[in-house]
Amino acid sequence: MPLQNLHTHTVFSDGKNTAEEMVQGALRSGCTSLGFSEHSPLSCDADPDGYTMRPEKVPAYRAEVLRMRENYAGQLEIFLGLEQDIDSAPPLDCYDYLIGSVHGVWKDGIYLPVDESRDVLMGAVEEHYDGDFYGFVWDYYRREAEVFEKTGCQIIGHFDLVTKFNEDGRLFREDEPRYRNIALEALETLLQNDVIFEINTGAMSWGYRTAPYPAAAFLKFIREKHGRICIASDSHSADTLTFAFNQAAELARACGFHETAVLTRDGFQTQKL
Repeated sequence: MPLQNLHTHTVFSDGKNTAEEMVQGALRSGCTSLGFSEHSPLSCDADPDGYTMRPEKVPAYRAEVLRMRENYAGQLEIFLGLEQDIDSAPPLDCYDYLIGSVHGVWKDGIYLPVDESRDVLMGAVEEHYDGDFYGFVWDYYRREAEVFEKTGCQIIGHFDLVTKFNEDGRLFREDEPRYRNIALEALETLLQNDVIFEINTGAMSWGYRTAPYPAAAFLKFIREKHGRICIASDSHSADTLTFAFNQAAELARACGFHETAVLTRDGFQTQKL
């Protein structure tokens, strides 16, 4: 299986390491290519904690990644990407690829983050949905269904991020039809486009989950519909760039996939898992 990670964050947003430190980590991990995908800028209303890249940092981010590409030519192929949030303005510059993501929903004029913490999520659902997690989930997947249309992405990021803090099923049941049906509707919509679904191990590296996104049931559905996948770590530090990639590949094969999408200078190519 090719070792490539396209979901990578640095100190330009909420990552722990510099771009060069991430490159060095990729080389130590045996990667042949690496894509940087900093969080696209968001308004303060949607990002009160400032985890995304500030607009004024975008030129420096682009310049640094391109500098890494030049400095490490022949050692590591480097791509300039962006994790384009559904609530972000369209990027002003061109990128090698975009990851389309949903990190929150709007309710009562207030932005409610999906993945900040379990306590924040539970408080938001209690206050704005009267404790009805399925109402919250409905709003999340309605937005997820629009992520390609709103971002023009090539990759769908962490499709079922709403389950980040639901490993033990304490928040809602993932086998409940009210949950499964709205998620499958979103998948149906996204699969009408030529998008790639990442198998994302990020929450595993943080200790929140023991399996990647998306859930196996959704991966099987993507396979049945002839959708494409790639494996990504959503890495925020140099030591997690290929975290649980073997487990992600095993999950993909168990769900019927034999190939993965890999970004090259000629665009996305299909390679054997």
